[in-house]
Amino acid sequence: MRFDGEISIAKTDEDDGDCDGEDKESEFSLIRTSPPSTPTPTRLVVGYALTLKKRQSFLQPKLLELARSKGILFIPIDVKQPLSDQGPFDVVLHKLTGKEWSQTIEDYGQKNPDVTVLDPPDAIEHVNNRQSMLADVADLKLPECYGRVTVPRQLVFTTDPLSIPEEVTKEGLKLPLVAKPLVVDGSAKSHELFLAYDKVSLAKLEPPLVLQEFVNHGGVLFKVYIIGESIKVVRRFSLPDVCKRELSKIAGVFRFPRVSCASASADGADLDPNVSELPPSPLLEMLARELRIRLGLQLFNIDIIREYGTKDLYYVIDINYFPGYGKMPEYEHIFTDFLLRLEQSKYKKVLVA
Repeated sequence: MRFDGEISIAKTDEDDGDCDGEDKESEFSLIRTSPPSTPTPTRLVVGYALTLKKRQSFLQPKLLELARSKGILFIPIDVKQPLSDQGPFDVVLHKLTGKEWSQTIEDYGQKNPDVTVLDPPDAIEHVNNRQSMLADVADLKLPECYGRVTVPRQLVFTTDPLSIPEEVTKEGLKLPLVAKPLVVDGSAKSHELFLAYDKVSLAKLEPPLVLQEFVNHGGVLFKVYIIGESIKVVRRFSLPDVCKRELSKIAGVFRFPRVSCASASADGADLDPNVSELPPSPLLEMLARELRIRLGLQLFNIDIIREYGTKDLYYVIDINYFPGYGKMPEYEHIFTDFLLRLEQSKYKKVLVA
């Protein structure tokens, strides 16, 4: 992609939507998890199919040690062997791409309804496409007593970049515009952002891509981690605001690599309280609950910004499946408790039946 410059937000180690590197971010817990009060099975077998990068960041010794102490065993799945010949598993945890793998998981889930698959391939595919990932947010009708949640205006382009300036003018999108790759595939490239300051430069972009209207938000976004019913939110530095004077003087397309990664933590920074104040807990709880149902996912995060100069106007700008939980404070406790609750819920259903 041809661009006019690169602006770094922070130095980072990896890219994973949420970048799988080490960090020391502060913690903001909206829903505290605690060990289940009712008896749990003494052994829970979790089969996992993850990329090497995800295994290294997620299956850390502190998680595996705690899991063993709670009777949870993580076993790698050999993707070269039939899944039906492996296990038996109580839970299958996966984050691999490709139609063949998706079909394998779908078939396995249909033949083994008692096994919890995290998460359904079709639901994952839905949020891996930036054209569809925000559709469910746009359709939400949440009560506005704690604030309004919406999405930025956006256009999708799959071919001819020369048509982009005309279409943007036709649809009335306002500059500057954020350009993002259409498909999220876990690669560093799929998480790159470009900021276009003028319409002529839009023709430099390479489809397939999504163009979103940029919303000034004080340079800080809120990354909301969701694991089942548990939520944690952290502040991250984001794209800086753009003033009208700057917009009139700057032209071109600028690259912003690795935005909102863990090492770009804004927790503890000296920020304007109007910028740093977290969204209300009830608002995030409602949003997470509705999206969990609509998306059909248990493991994801949402990136939220508050429009600068407002107190309660929020935009969801991105959703990521199975983000970098390894950086989330106390993730090992939250995740193991989540797995045990899943098994408890399954056990209770059997008793009721």
